[in-house]
Amino acid sequence: MRLPQNKLKSFCILLFSLLTITPLAFSEIFLEEHFEGGWKSRWVLSDWKRNEGKAGTFKHTAGKWPGDPDNKGIQTYNDAKHYAISAKIPEFSNKNRTLVVQYSVKIEQDIECGGAYIKLLSGYVNQKQFGGDTPYSLMFGPDICGTQTKKLHVILSYQGQNYPIKKDLECETDKLNHFYTFILRPDASYSVLVDNKEREFGSMYTDWDILPPRKIKVKNAKKPVDWDDREYIDDPEDVKPEGFDSIPREIPDQKAKEPEDWDEEENGLWEPPMIPNPAYKGSWKAKKIKNPNYKGKWKNPWIDNPEFEDDPDLYVLKPIRYAGIEVWQVKAGSIFDNILISDDPEYARSMVDDYFAQHRESEKELFAEAEKERKAREDEEARIAREEGERRRKERGDRYGHRDRRHRYKRHHRRDYMDDYHDEL
Repeated sequence: MRLPQNKLKSFCILLFSLLTITPLAFSEIFLEEHFEGGWKSRWVLSDWKRNEGKAGTFKHTAGKWPGDPDNKGIQTYNDAKHYAISAKIPEFSNKNRTLVVQYSVKIEQDIECGGAYIKLLSGYVNQKQFGGDTPYSLMFGPDICGTQTKKLHVILSYQGQNYPIKKDLECETDKLNHFYTFILRPDASYSVLVDNKEREFGSMYTDWDILPPRKIKVKNAKKPVDWDDREYIDDPEDVKPEGFDSIPREIPDQKAKEPEDWDEEENGLWEPPMIPNPAYKGSWKAKKIKNPNYKGKWKNPWIDNPEFEDDPDLYVLKPIRYAGIEVWQVKAGSIFDNILISDDPEYARSMVDDYFAQHRESEKELFAEAEKERKAREDEEARIAREEGERRRKERGDRYGHRDRRHRYKRHHRRDYMDDYHDEL
């Protein structure tokens, strides 16, 4: 049966639409949190450490230099406290799908020491008791301490044990808003992005010590006797010219003339000074040519590791049910926002692009102005402190100066020294 031309055209359009739109329909967002209206009903503040007076609270704010004053996040509010807050999400598994975890954090404060990471949690969690000892499936984000530690954590849980990434990843340390993105794919490959720029990529097989390596080096391996690792060799057809070795390094200067006042009886027979011989080529060396037998630099061979046992579900986390923030900070002031848990890297990328296109420049301008005001304030405080110090020194000098001068020129009686002498005896 043949379709009429107009129906065939409509069918082709429908088929094209399904092929182009359907992939987008399969993408899923498990959590997208911008901390807008009603966010407190979605997030539970933990009481962990509260009885000890060590639990901090969060403040809903856009911060001191917001790119968008209406885009508010939650900010750590009390110094030297533990912060723990979590949101329950529909349970999902990343099996056979890409996992995307993304959020923004603006560390406005001089944090001194503390974390700014988020966690994905599996199984049942008592959210009012969520804390540092609560098991998690993923921990991702910055951890700063002093000027040396600027770590970007990526810790994965496998069979109940936590495994940190082996690579040294660094986080941002300025006071602007930054987006951190972790992408984990079904082939166990991953990417870490900061502000949509790939900071690191690799595989769970190589960058975490979860499974034994697939390949290992042969122990006590030795280079074969016939292995030629000389990339270049002397040209066997290049022969040293006859008489090459008889060419002197220096020759008499033919242009030199005997001085008019030269006295042979006193100075001996005059000889012209020696000069470098332009014909002298140094020690003869044969030309180098490519070695036709070159096998490359010898390397210790790799073999299959007999202890390696593959797990095709290595990348699969336990089903995720919660997202949480659990950190400790010496100085508070970090703003968490724009949390996204999805399976669509392109949607995550578009969120970051939109923020930078609309708000980055205004954020930088406000930050520059705030820094200018801070420096002016510090300069003024330093000036006042200097003037106060000078005033106090002057007062002390006026008050004690006369007495000090009398004491300085006081005449001592001979008995004073005699008393010291008797004390020693």
